[in-house]
Amino acid sequence: MYKVIVAALISALCIAVPVTTVQAANGVKKTVVKKTSAKKKFVKRAGVRRQAAAEPRGKVVRRVVTVRGKKRVVYQRALVAAAAVPAAVAARPTMGDMAGLNLTRDPLDLKSNVALVVDQANAEVLFEKNAGVALPIASITKMMTGLVVVEANQDMDEMLTVTDDDVDRAKFSSSRLRVGDRLTRRNMLHIALMSSENRAASALGRNYPGGLAAFVAAMNAKAQALGMTDTRYADSTGLSKQNVASARDLAKLAMAAYEHPILREFSTDAKAVIERNGRPVQFGTTNGLVVPTSGWQIGLQKTGFINEAGRCVMMQAVIEGRSVIMVLLDAKGTAARVADAMRMKKWLTALKPAPFAETIGSGGAGSALSAGAAAMTHSAAGM
Repeated sequence: MYKVIVAALISALCIAVPVTTVQAANGVKKTVVKKTSAKKKFVKRAGVRRQAAAEPRGKVVRRVVTVRGKKRVVYQRALVAAAAVPAAVAARPTMGDMAGLNLTRDPLDLKSNVALVVDQANAEVLFEKNAGVALPIASITKMMTGLVVVEANQDMDEMLTVTDDDVDRAKFSSSRLRVGDRLTRRNMLHIALMSSENRAASALGRNYPGGLAAFVAAMNAKAQALGMTDTRYADSTGLSKQNVASARDLAKLAMAAYEHPILREFSTDAKAVIERNGRPVQFGTTNGLVVPTSGWQIGLQKTGFINEAGRCVMMQAVIEGRSVIMVLLDAKGTAARVADAMRMKKWLTALKPAPFAETIGSGGAGSALSAGAAAMTHSAAGM
């Protein structure tokens, strides 16, 4: 009888163990299901062993957790916080900013640090803001390059070759011309003025009698002959920040360049097909205001940009029947010079036959006269 009782007890114990194990397993399973909806709490309580490397957002990862002393494998969707967005980096100050020209205010709220509008017929200044300060002029330089080439009476049909010397290794600017490309001098001049091709402008300078050094000397000599006393040139492209001029000087350059039909034509073409190595290639303008749909009547223009100069533009335009020379230098933002030109055009359009002058100080905060101030007449030599 004793043996029967002992056997019954042992059997009962054997049956009880699997039941307990099943119950424990069920308990674990319920815990996992219950806690996966709140992963952060579950991970904290269960003591998850995290992988060392950060997991990408939304990735399903395998984790080992400990529940009631037992190790289990669970699968969860990783939640990774988005990387913090860095604060906007301040734009690099231009040389005009460093000179304090950005402190000058004007009634039109121009984004350009320098502005000048001159009546082409009589050299009367209609609007002026820091116009006497010499600043980097970037690719506006190419208008003087064109003027020197044209007045040198070089053969416009001569074939010029782009060489390694024409590659920009200072600012690494882009170009559609490759080393070895051959174009006529006419086509080099065309795309230098229309598309602001730096390698074309460099090739024009190199192929001047005496080479690039003689060409730059001729540029500076022409500037002096025009009375551009604030102007200095260091290259034929405008990539160097040492190419500097005041807005008043650039107005004189525009008037001189306007006398040459080829400079007017090439600088105001919206697009043109140019033969490069004997094959036709289409080039376009850098100034959207010259396209027929813009509503502008522009007879000569040149844009420019390098970091030190900001966005620049020099142009001749007819506004309300009046031919004007407009110079905007050191504008901030890719669309700023166009927006400033539109503001200036709107202001000039509102002017009635009697010319008015708007004069802003040539440096520092300056003084602003309201629209309708007395007219100020300047001679060409005094611009």
